[in-house]
Amino acid sequence: MTLTNTLLKESKAARWTALMLIAFTMLAAYFFVDMLAPLQQLLEVNYKWNPQVYGTFSGSEYYLNMFGFLLVSGIILDKLGIRFSGLLSTALMLLGGLIKLYALTDYFNSGGFGFGFFDSFLTWMPASAKLASVGYAIFGIGVEMCGITVSKTIVKWFKGKELALAMGMEMATARMGASGAFFFSSMIAGDEPNKVVIVGCVLLIIGFLTFLTYIIGYDIRLDKQTKAEKTEGHAEEEFKFSDIGKIFSNKAFWYISLLCVLFYSAVFPFLKYAVNMMQNKLDISAEIGGWISGLLPVGTILLTPIIGGFIDKKGKAASTMMLGATLLFISHLIFAIAPPSLTLYIIAIMVLGVAFSLVPASLWPSVPKVVEERYLGSAYAVVFLIQNWGLGLIPAFIGIVLNSVNPGVAEALANGDVTAKYDYTIPMLIFASLGIFALIFGFLLKMEDKKKNYGLEMPNIQH
Repeated sequence: MTLTNTLLKESKAARWTALMLIAFTMLAAYFFVDMLAPLQQLLEVNYKWNPQVYGTFSGSEYYLNMFGFLLVSGIILDKLGIRFSGLLSTALMLLGGLIKLYALTDYFNSGGFGFGFFDSFLTWMPASAKLASVGYAIFGIGVEMCGITVSKTIVKWFKGKELALAMGMEMATARMGASGAFFFSSMIAGDEPNKVVIVGCVLLIIGFLTFLTYIIGYDIRLDKQTKAEKTEGHAEEEFKFSDIGKIFSNKAFWYISLLCVLFYSAVFPFLKYAVNMMQNKLDISAEIGGWISGLLPVGTILLTPIIGGFIDKKGKAASTMMLGATLLFISHLIFAIAPPSLTLYIIAIMVLGVAFSLVPASLWPSVPKVVEERYLGSAYAVVFLIQNWGLGLIPAFIGIVLNSVNPGVAEALANGDVTAKYDYTIPMLIFASLGIFALIFGFLLKMEDKKKNYGLEMPNIQH
């Protein structure tokens, strides 16, 4: 008896419902990632987090991953499976979230448990920022492990089907969380940033429960069917540690990874500073700046699935990445050198939103085309690891640059001078330059695809 035609993933309703469950977990995670971004000025006033402190904190989500934790996460995923990796990652996100919440409480900052220790070193950084960074780093291990787990899960259910569309829908759902953070964080927080962290932790709990529902209702059932199929002579070769070497020797994989780190380093770190940049350039409130910044993920919610569907049917993934990198450069150049204008900045955010739809919708479904499925989890982990170096270092670097090109501004704001302004020209030019380098690696990827015939310019759907 052959079970191929009766596999649960052959049911459209089953595979799309499974996708919805795991996508909500990522929605919760993305809300938590960006929920403090609109509150940079409030954190500076309430907790004395100057740009260097804020930049260091913003990058802390990635610090532990930068030093090997992500690679371990990929190996755990390939060796122990989606269920173990999913539950572990969601639990780590919640643990990190609770530590971050504690760091912003009045109890801790009034000398509560652990305050003395965290106040005793790196005195340029407040104790609240140091403990929040620890929590954010633990959360970062969880969210990146969850990201690669979700990516491999989508390939498991959609390979040979609507893979790019499914990944686009997952990304769109996740970015609803980011949009919610930019739209509502200032409203929720009022004058107390820890209020929005409470909301973030509640969402992480719900996200844990939706992933658990996916495991019980879908993953276990599909694995039972797949195991029965393998006993009929269709067993696949299992992951071996030597497969890691095959990842590192693959030129196309490196081009994808380097394009990824450059592109994402010009988007997520930018969003950490976007609200404050617009407050300083346009003299608007944090609420208005948050709504403008929130347009970026809103646009991707609509466009990413559409672009994913196009790539599934028509291909052109490498060309799409190059177009996205070009639009990224144009957007940041507007922020850097164009005259301050609310209308122009809204247009620039929308252009960046188009870029942020084009590249992820084409990049992530390309990875399974250049590596074998048995070590796909590790391959995604390496991409995320390289990406995390950029996402960890760029926010701190931008904070240092912002501080150095604006002498005396942080001190003036700390002393209550509300007229003091930061000049963001140099940071925006740095972000623009990342788009140029991303475009170069997109071109190299397209040339490598022509040589090796990976099929990056070919449709994903197999007829």
